[in-house]
Amino acid sequence: MEKLKSMRAQVKAELEHIPPGELPQNELRQVYWILRMHSLGKKGKDLQESKKDVLKKSIENVSKDHRNFEFRYDKAYFNDQ
Repeated sequence: MEKLKSMRAQVKAELEHIPPGELPQNELRQVYWILRMHSLGKKGKDLQESKKDVLKKSIENVSKDHRNFEFRYDKAYFNDQ
């Protein structure tokens, strides 16, 4: 239970670097939450995905329905030069 609480707190803090906005932007936040929680969980330990990896995967996923949308996130925080 404590592990889950810690994971939620971490992902919530990371989401502060992906601002809310229009529908595609909010979908990005939702997908990021799900994929990041999975990456931090027991099964995710095998994946060794960083927050940058999860963000990239989230953008790819949401972009399928919103091809021309310009997603906003803190590039420095996610180390995306």
